[in-house]
This record gives sequence, C-alpha cells and structure tokens, in this order.
Amino acid sequence: MAISILHRITGNGLAIVGALGLVWWLMAAATGPEAYATFVKCATSPIGIIVMVGLTWAFFQHLFSGLRHFVLDMGAGYELRTNKTWSVVAMIASIVVTALVWAYIFGGKL
Repeated sequence: MAISILHRITGNGLAIVGALGLVWWLMAAATGPEAYATFVKCATSPIGIIVMVGLTWAFFQHLFSGLRHFVLDMGAGYELRTNKTWSVVAMIASIVVTALVWAYIFGGKL
C-alpha cells in the first residue's frame, strides 16, 4: 500500500515541481541573458541540485512503480510475497538508478 501511495505522491510532485521548473526555465530563456543566468545560478546551487536529484528520484520511483502497477493490471504478482518483493525492488532500483544518473552527470566526481 505504501508504494502505491508513493506512486501517487511522486506523480503529483513531478507534475507540479516539474511544470514550475519548466515554466521558470522558459520564462528565463525568453526574458534574456540576465534572467537565464539567474535561473542557472539557482538551478546549480546546492538547493537546486537537491531539487533536481529529488525530481530524478521521483521520476524513477514513479517509473518503476508504474511498471509494477502495469504487471498487476495484467493480473500477475498479487501473491503477497511477490507483491512485497517487487515493491522493495522498485524502491531500491529507483535509488540505484538515480545515483547512477547523477554519478554520470558529475562525471564520477561524487
């Protein structure tokens, strides 16, 4: 049940925070170099990096949880042990893939 609730929370978070970030980026790009420089400064600040890492994790959590739900919708995986295993796998996979993506972005300098 917790993974299903987390699926909904990450979906809403991606929609809200992602949309706000996209609108801010587009407005900054359309406004001019100074506004864009301010956006880049905020996005690359420590808090900006934390937000982007959080969005990356939310994306992968939502993706893996969505795949889990897709399998459940086909009628498979309803056994308690199987369902719990795939819930844990979705959580671990989202964390591992997020770490790999950011390790790649920073060029292995984590």
